[in-house]
Amino acid sequence: MPRRMTALRWQYEVTALPPLPRIELALRQATELFAAELQNPSSRPPRWSDFEWRMAHAAAVLHGVAPLLAGVLRWHGPDAWERFIGQQRRHTAVRQQRITALLARIDHEARRAGIAVVPLKGAALHRLGLYTGGERPMADVDLLVAESDSARMGQLLQSLNYLDTSVSWKHRVFEPRELAIAVVRKAAASFGEFADRSIKIELHSRIAERLPLNTVDVSDLVFPPAPHPGLNCYPSTMALFTHMLLHAAGSMVIRTLRLLQLHDLALLGARLRDDDWQQLLACRVDHRALWWALPPLELVARYYPQAVPAAVIAALRARCPRTLRELARRQTISQVSFSTLSMAAFPGVAWSPSVSGKLRYILSRVIPARELQETALAVKTADAAPVHGNWSQLPHRRRVLKWVLQHPPRPQPMHAVRCALEDPADRVTPPPPQRDEIRAATRMS
Repeated sequence: MPRRMTALRWQYEVTALPPLPRIELALRQATELFAAELQNPSSRPPRWSDFEWRMAHAAAVLHGVAPLLAGVLRWHGPDAWERFIGQQRRHTAVRQQRITALLARIDHEARRAGIAVVPLKGAALHRLGLYTGGERPMADVDLLVAESDSARMGQLLQSLNYLDTSVSWKHRVFEPRELAIAVVRKAAASFGEFADRSIKIELHSRIAERLPLNTVDVSDLVFPPAPHPGLNCYPSTMALFTHMLLHAAGSMVIRTLRLLQLHDLALLGARLRDDDWQQLLACRVDHRALWWALPPLELVARYYPQAVPAAVIAALRARCPRTLRELARRQTISQVSFSTLSMAAFPGVAWSPSVSGKLRYILSRVIPARELQETALAVKTADAAPVHGNWSQLPHRRRVLKWVLQHPPRPQPMHAVRCALEDPADRVTPPPPQRDEIRAATRMS
């Protein structure tokens, strides 16, 4: 298609969208229903319009739960919905096989090189058996190594035909050196999970989040005290849980939390014993209690009432700053995720406990540090252009004005909305397994 026609089509798609309040209402409706279904599946499908079902596709993708819903839901929706979640389950299963094979290669080479590596988050959850193949998507592979091994690990990944493509304060990103052009185009056009999409590797030498300016580092809790060459597990289930909590807190600050993250925490929380919870409450990072653990745990307790002991919530409330504590009491997953469409000028202001901290945060948003600008540039370069559109090309000062005066919609959820308003079931290729086959496989595993 000529470039002029592509631009005209894009403009038409933007202007043809339904009103944003209607889109956001449908996204939130689907998000809250999925949260209820994951905890307590019902027997009756929702009575949604065609538009609402399409927004359900978008919400399922944004929250990473489409393949999980394929094995959980007891009711059957429209044919397009059934095809979509079934195909998402199949894509996820194939992609998980590829990730497992990649981790085996990394394990082999790391043993030879004498490098201790910790696979993080999704890889660790699969290793614990919390998910079976096809249930939980993984966007990429996260690896943690000691700072002293970071350079050698980078060389090891390059020997596996990976290129060091970008760097941020959190990690280095490695991508496959050679990709078939057809696969790249196919993956870029896909909606949700795609089995052949390239597998990126994010290499960490520490585990930290900015909440929103103060850096919270839990590396000492996550890296095993006596590691061996090759792939290592977290030191304990509580170490994994603490990492997932911190990651969820960081996502809440910028309103990108996914329902899948709450589900992860609920499954892990069910495995914790009383002494594990006491260990969490006794934990200190930078000589402070885990004040940031309350907001994500409040959400987990709201949607999964049996997952977190009430005494733990009560203890954490006493250690959390008052403004954030009061906000955490009433927040929903829709409010701290991509189900909320509009951009916020200062989304993390409540996470700054002091007045001076709030002022520093606001100033950092208006005049970002050079490091943050470079990080944003790396993200823009790595992500697909359709996701960000013209927003990523705007000067920062114009973006600030739009944040404050116009509250424009965020590019990531709007990309999912546009894809869903096309035919989501036609955007994935393998023939879907039947729902009964999916459920039978789940029971057998």
